[in-house]
Amino acid sequence: MNSRLARLESGTLLHALAAGADLSALFRAAAVLFGTVLTIVAAQISIPLPFTPVPFTLQPMVVLLGGAALGARLGAISQVLYIALGIAGLPVFAASPVLPQGIARLLGPTGGYLMSYPLAAFVAGLLAERGFDRRYLTSVAAMGAGLAIIFTSGVLWLAFGTPLVGLSAAVRAGLIPFLPADILKVFLAATVLPVAWRFLKIR
Repeated sequence: MNSRLARLESGTLLHALAAGADLSALFRAAAVLFGTVLTIVAAQISIPLPFTPVPFTLQPMVVLLGGAALGARLGAISQVLYIALGIAGLPVFAASPVLPQGIARLLGPTGGYLMSYPLAAFVAGLLAERGFDRRYLTSVAAMGAGLAIIFTSGVLWLAFGTPLVGLSAAVRAGLIPFLPADILKVFLAATVLPVAWRFLKIR
């Protein structure tokens, strides 16, 4: 009981769910793989938009939730694995009639978003390790910090790494259409971890 209470007082949700205070290598590997698989599934829920080359997906929410639940290091590793699978040519990126799978996807208009996922997951996880995921408002802050990284990287890549020249054009194509929905997703996602912590404490 004391060891369980200690896990609930410190660490990430993954630590609290683990059978022991120290996570085994197999448990960590399974958690990383689970985070990667969830990101792949979220990528398949993709809606192309006629006014921007960037599709609407559920990936940012999954990346941030995964980072917060797994912690900084494991959350980042799960996203590095996701990108590595994509580079290897597996169909893990969002389906697109014009954007190819494989490493070429990282050079296209969505490359900045994809390449930001490890850092966004790391930051969300780092804040969660400091207890930001225990309460709703601080959970929103952790998710918001990760989302800011994703949008900043995505917009800058659109502006300076693709033929869509200019920061203002990149903001119109890569930020404004997605911001309302993604802010709503952050508010919704931020409820998951505090509720999970509360459930574990009740148990």
